[in-house]
Amino acid sequence: MRFGLFIPQGWRLDLVGIDPAEQWGVMRDLATAADSGPWESLWVYDHFHTVPEPTEEATHEAWTLMSAFAASTSRIRLGQMCTAMAYRNPAYLAKVAATVDLISGGRVEMGIGAGWYEHEWRAYGYGFPSGGQRLGALDEGVQIFKQAWETGSATLDGKYYQVDGARVWPKPLQENGIPLWIAGGGEKVTLKIAAKYADYTNFDGTLEGFTHKSELLRGHCETVGRDFGAIVRSANYNVAIGSTEAEVEDRLKQLQDRLTTYVGAEKAEGALGAFRGLPGVGTPEQIVENLTALKNEGLEYGIFYFPEAAYDRTGIELFEREVIPALS
Repeated sequence: MRFGLFIPQGWRLDLVGIDPAEQWGVMRDLATAADSGPWESLWVYDHFHTVPEPTEEATHEAWTLMSAFAASTSRIRLGQMCTAMAYRNPAYLAKVAATVDLISGGRVEMGIGAGWYEHEWRAYGYGFPSGGQRLGALDEGVQIFKQAWETGSATLDGKYYQVDGARVWPKPLQENGIPLWIAGGGEKVTLKIAAKYADYTNFDGTLEGFTHKSELLRGHCETVGRDFGAIVRSANYNVAIGSTEAEVEDRLKQLQDRLTTYVGAEKAEGALGAFRGLPGVGTPEQIVENLTALKNEGLEYGIFYFPEAAYDRTGIELFEREVIPALS
């Protein structure tokens, strides 16, 4: 199994209390620590407004961070989970990603999805098209990426995007272009797009959900004539880890208290629903057991989020000592 680490960037209110002038230093230091550790990749989210509700707290922009991480690390791979296709023209984004790939020495991953956070869509003037329209744009945008990175030029007269000889030189350093992670578990469309184009998928990380989505992906691969085994399946995991169950509860309580300050008790409690009872929460032994069951169903890559990382690295360090070696 392979391991990626989310770097806190503010979106999940995980830099609050740190002066904005100091936040890049916190992110950079976590990235360089991961670069020298057992992690294969680091990741950020592509969002503009905080969750579980928009606030005036920081949310740092994903591709700016990609470039900064490219220049400040040397080994670790760099991804976004996941870039929203509509937030940037795809030919422009192909150019940005190719430039970051060169800065990094060929270490970029392209996580891409249709986007979902309606509040920031509307606030930034993107409207909020229907799900079908957003997915149609995702399909066309991925086609533009592949052309641009493989040939240095992209032309598409599509329903959503029109480009005519958009040049992307120099191309990415990586042979055949930047690996594509098609994120989302939409059963009829998203997984079919993944079957056509993805090097990696990223969807439901529960045992039941992962198994179900995997079988649907297999079916779409058969339909489009793609080798199911050629696609690496991944999932994201929120982590609350402790040597004892009491320590786990203490971590969750600290997270709840921090969120309550900014979004109130009800939304803070709701946010903990993305942790409690899920595979990344527990003692090291419990988490290894959970992930082993998923690994046995074909999970090859996990991307892990530690909500306290900007303030306290002990959870990451425990995970590095006792979880990663058991599953690598």
